Amino acid sequence: MAWLYLFVAGLFECAWAIGLKYTEGFSKPLPSVLTVIAMGISFWLLSAAMKTIPVGTAYAVWTGIGAVGVAIMGMLLFNESKDILRILCLLLIVSGIVGLKLVSKGEA
Repeated sequence: MAWLYLFVAGLFECAWAIGLKYTEGFSKPLPSVLTVIAMGISFWLLSAAMKTIPVGTAYAVWTGIGAVGVAIMGMLLFNESKDILRILCLLLIVSGIVGLKLVSKGEA
């Protein structure tokens, strides 16, 4: 269950990171409130996952999911670069996340 919490925490990290763009410096109330809620959920799920997953592994996976997710959303929503080298670098991050999961098989 901890890995599911961690995965969902990473998705909410993507949500709040993208949400920051829409808050325009926290000057827009609705996007600001939704972003802060997403932050809270993300941190709460991350802390729940860390009850059984070591902090280094959990944080690396959480930030990796966030980094890859936000980069993909940036490509889709904000027309950011879709250069093949950028995509390959994102795949390296994904392989690191998968690798951490595989070597952590003794954990919840």
